[in-house]
Order: sequence, then C-alpha cells, then structure tokens
Amino acid sequence: MYQRILVPVDGSETSNKALVAALQMARESGGRVRLIHVVEELAYLTGYEQYGGYSGELITAMRENGTKVINDAMAIAQAAGVAADSMLYDELGERLAEVVANAAREWKADLVVVGTHGRRGVGRMLLGSGAEQILRLAPVPVLVIRLGENDRQAA
Repeated sequence: MYQRILVPVDGSETSNKALVAALQMARESGGRVRLIHVVEELAYLTGYEQYGGYSGELITAMRENGTKVINDAMAIAQAAGVAADSMLYDELGERLAEVVANAAREWKADLVVVGTHGRRGVGRMLLGSGAEQILRLAPVPVLVIRLGENDRQAA
C-alpha cells in the first residue's frame, strides 16, 4: 500500500521503534524508505556563543552526530533487507516539522512514520512535540509510534 515511507530519525529508542515499524511496512508492501535527520539548533542551545553564533567545533559535532544517527539507521534498514536512502538536513534555523513536511513533498512520500516520546505537561510545554508539529504540517498521512508500557519499564 505505502511505497515511499519517510522516517525522521534521531537515534532515540522511540525513533528506532518507528524505524522498525516503517521497515516492516515497506517490506510487506515492496516499498522503500527514506531516512532523514534534522540538525536542530534548539537541541544545542548551550553551544551558542555570546555574539550570536555557533562555534565551529559545535557545528562540526552536530553534523558528526547527525551522520552517526543516519548511518546507524541505514544499518538497521540494510539488515532488514529494505531499500533505503538517507538525507541529512543541517541548515541551522530550519525546524524539524517544516523540514519533514518539505522532504515528504519533494520525495513524494506516501506516509511519514515518526516516533514520539509521549511527553505530557511541563515536559511537553518546554520541549514541544515534534510529532505533533509533523502531524500538523505533513502533506501525507502520519503514523505516530510511541513506546508501550513494556518498553518504558525496560528503558
């Protein structure tokens, strides 16, 4: 049914669970996945310099981390035997949900599969909900995967 499945990955347990679900769907339908990682500057606020910029070392570290996340996710896809490619978005200033929506449009995705931490209350207010924003902006259906009770106890 879904032939082109876009999966934002960040290396977290919920992201990996979403990746596994997307790979299973792609395998069953003969589809393919595109893995994307977005380097978001808000995740690195502590590296902001006093004069309004990021240090070269911090930018390098953010890109290296993003590359590792993508490579790890690609290894999972290859082990599953599913056709996959990947994109690293590292233009500072871009927001996750906007990048995901644009990537889905440009790649002509049929579905976006995203993991969520399921935060509530103050945690959600402070950290926001990437999955919620993706739901609002995505031009295609979005499947949200969250950790189950058994997953949380094991973590």
